[in-house]
Amino acid sequence: MTHRVVALVGPNQELYPVTSAAAVFGYHGPDIPQHYDFRLCTEHPGTLTTTLGIPIQVEHGLGALADADTAIIASWSVGPTPAVLDAVRDVHARGGRIVAVCSGIFVPAALGLLDGRRASVHWELSAEVAARFPGIHLDDTVIYVDHGDVATAGASAATIDLCLHQVLRGFGAAHAMRIGRQLAAGPHREGCQRQYPPLPTTGPMPASLAPLLEWLLANLSAPITVEDMAARSGTSVRTLTRQFAEQLGVPPARWLLERRLAATRALLEESDLPVETIARRVGLSSAVNLRRRFRTALHTTPASYRRSFR
Repeated sequence: MTHRVVALVGPNQELYPVTSAAAVFGYHGPDIPQHYDFRLCTEHPGTLTTTLGIPIQVEHGLGALADADTAIIASWSVGPTPAVLDAVRDVHARGGRIVAVCSGIFVPAALGLLDGRRASVHWELSAEVAARFPGIHLDDTVIYVDHGDVATAGASAATIDLCLHQVLRGFGAAHAMRIGRQLAAGPHREGCQRQYPPLPTTGPMPASLAPLLEWLLANLSAPITVEDMAARSGTSVRTLTRQFAEQLGVPPARWLLERRLAATRALLEESDLPVETIARRVGLSSAVNLRRRFRTALHTTPASYRRSFR
């Protein structure tokens, strides 16, 4: 069945989260199955102003949310009206998913959908959201938080990451990786990763980890240690570990394991390869090690996962 995604936009709309969501949920050509129907809606259809200074034309009103499986609140520059709140509340009440990006957090917050729950918030909005909605456990360090029914992304730049995460949840790791590769989105960031690395008080900014991450993805089958990563980066293990903590929020070994498990999931979904062969391909050395790591991370076995998501 087609999953209906509707992005709710408003006056003076920031376009980056809208186009990012469209890039993930839109058409990807004949070689990638089209599981999503993506459209925009707004409270008053017609011409809509944007932060880019170029207006956009939005054909659909709030009625488009009536059959939405996912409603994306793609940032929000003004307070939501009662009509907007009612439409989003109805999506959630019938089991739809609410995804709020950056200032879009004000919509689910106003509906009480985040009370008593953790939410990712842009660091510039943290104080304002905390003052208006003290019942929310705000985290202005991580890029997104997903509770299943409601997800929040702190910054617009995390839109692709959160949307790919939604694809993974709905249609599997292989489909999400296929879309990510087509978009050349780079290594998918998990929600626990940092919104931004802290500025150093002294000395130069730490070098980007991107070249190392790309090398790791290209060499998943190799027996790579943290010492190997440090040597590849021309730095010490201690410095590399600090850079991972600052820029990604996770240790190097955990980041690599998460990538290996994602590759495992894709191979289980798309191939008939034995678990022993998959273990060697993703660098987990043996079927015993793969099964142990898989169960710890996903609380199921590779065989059960393959039966469910093949």
